[in-house]
Amino acid sequence: MTKPSLLVLPGDGIGPEIMAETRKIIDWLAANRGLEFDIYEDVIGGAAYDRYGTPCDDRTMAKAQEVDAVLLGAVGGPRYDGLDFSLKPERGLLRLRKEMDLYANLRPAQCFDALKDFSSLKPELIGGLDIMIVRELTSGIYFGEPRGISGEGDDRVGINTQRYTTAEVRRVARSAFELARRRGNRVCSVEKANVMESGILWREEVQHIHDTEYPDVELSHMYADNCAMQLVRTPKQFDVILTDNLFGDLLSDCAAMLTGSLGMLPSASLGAPMDNGRPKAMYEPVHGSAPDIAGQGKANPIACILSFAMALRYSFDEGDAADLLEAAVESVLAKGVRTGDLLQSDGQSPVSTAEMGDAIVAALAAS
Repeated sequence: MTKPSLLVLPGDGIGPEIMAETRKIIDWLAANRGLEFDIYEDVIGGAAYDRYGTPCDDRTMAKAQEVDAVLLGAVGGPRYDGLDFSLKPERGLLRLRKEMDLYANLRPAQCFDALKDFSSLKPELIGGLDIMIVRELTSGIYFGEPRGISGEGDDRVGINTQRYTTAEVRRVARSAFELARRRGNRVCSVEKANVMESGILWREEVQHIHDTEYPDVELSHMYADNCAMQLVRTPKQFDVILTDNLFGDLLSDCAAMLTGSLGMLPSASLGAPMDNGRPKAMYEPVHGSAPDIAGQGKANPIACILSFAMALRYSFDEGDAADLLEAAVESVLAKGVRTGDLLQSDGQSPVSTAEMGDAIVAALAAS
């Protein structure tokens, strides 16, 4: 049988460091579980600008369209701040999302028991937390037209347009309902229908998909500002949160910090099924490139490793392997192994990026 294919894009900043630890996991699964991949590696973001003069080369884009999944580290850094907007590292990431049509962004917020005292919320509020935020990723205010900065007399005007179509809302709603059926069977759809026409459309179309295709799933609606409040008030009330691009960006970062560190949070961006039945897919940690600690062995690789676990589950139908990897991460954390972002006191000694990766591999071997 043909091996599944994976395009690895380490990117900038801490991206190469965390990806190196994820590659250890991939190699272990191949050697010990017979789970092998055809792996291709290329550059993206600032590293792509340095090599190709563009944040995402056409050849990289073509390979991303061919493979079964893309695994990305991080993009960006102060070295590239002076570049034209069209050449900034982040444009490479946005090109991948847009041209692969990765419209459903899955951002889990899960609190491992070993870290429940690390959150800024009380342990009883955060213990056992398991939320999935489904963010629409290829439309909304980040892509709507007209947009730009123009002059009106003596004033400058910045314009961004919030725009959604029926088809765009319905397809991401289906993704959320399908996920809910595999979890707690509850979806909370979030918008601002009280003040935004796009929010009215969003609510009506989500309700339509529920009523006609997923009546077995419990559906509720909530305004985005209330959702932000509820996330820090009683976060465990949520199962799947479905929302648009802008609100999803904000709410997922809020939910991420409930767990104590952005270094713990993976994500998946999924599109329509390919000919082989697998969805177009890209997996990446939520955190950025952290240029202040790049190259120092301080980065937490867990978010990237857990992003690969999501790839195992959603792209490669290897749920057992994903469970095994997530259990290994939990086991390591339960033993008190911590990178610097997870330390609670000055008396603890952090492990390096590589040491954290080695610890997770050892936990896999012991399972």
